[in-house]
Amino acid sequence: MSTPSPLFDTALLRRRLRRAVTGGYADFLVGRMAEDLDDRLATVLREFKTVLDLATPGRSAAAVLTERYPQARHLRLALLPEVVAGTVVGDPEALPLAPASLDLAVSLLALQAVNDLPGTLVQIRRSLRPDGLFVACLLGGATLTELRQCLTQAESETTGGVSPRVAPFAAIREAGGLLQRAGFALPVADSDSLTVRYPDAFALMRDLRAMGMTNPLHDRRRRPTGRATLLRAAQIYRERFADADGRIRATFEILWLSGWAPHESQQKPLKPGSATARLADALGTVELKGDPPVAGDT
Repeated sequence: MSTPSPLFDTALLRRRLRRAVTGGYADFLVGRMAEDLDDRLATVLREFKTVLDLATPGRSAAAVLTERYPQARHLRLALLPEVVAGTVVGDPEALPLAPASLDLAVSLLALQAVNDLPGTLVQIRRSLRPDGLFVACLLGGATLTELRQCLTQAESETTGGVSPRVAPFAAIREAGGLLQRAGFALPVADSDSLTVRYPDAFALMRDLRAMGMTNPLHDRRRRPTGRATLLRAAQIYRERFADADGRIRATFEILWLSGWAPHESQQKPLKPGSATARLADALGTVELKGDPPVAGDT
């Protein structure tokens, strides 16, 4: 039985991230997520002794964690070498962490590009001590929906065929289930939509390149996109997704995931049938016995 091809070309992802960092990384998106992370952690009223930043591009998340938990031991797993104490170059799909070695693990805008997200979540959960917390954000399914539509139509018109050009992203309905399957307690998944406006589609593509987010698919078409296809895609984009001032819209859906390593102190749902009070009493109503009346009955 043949082994299926991976979804993402991880070596290419690293090369493109290195090119983006070398050329001046466009950190506006991860910077915004770092601010949101700080707000979310502000509601967690406890200290964490050992904290991990898992593959977040740049230092935005690390800065938030250092400021919020100055007494903690800070670790960072990075995709590229960094001259920063506590940083290890590694692969999110093969975490070099001992079981129950962390109190908090955070990852911003990195896990959407792993080939085995369920397996990565299992490794993260195992690395957490009991009652340890995992918080992450990743790109969701509506991300770059405008660009995907325009490239698909443009390529179909100019070449007579279509190749995968934008990575598929996780849907929020799947995210909570993945956390549960990985063994997290109290899993929570929610989403936020961010709209960024650009003068044209080429400005958007330049930002994606400066974030290392150009096509990372393993089964992508290997030859460069033709000029005619790009020009037609930009035209379609302007026709469909421009505002009154001529600027185009680009959607980034952000999925937030959080879960705790199981611990006996955590709240647990009651077993069915274990209630000691009636709902009717709490609502101040009369409980009806038997089948409810049907409209028209006398």
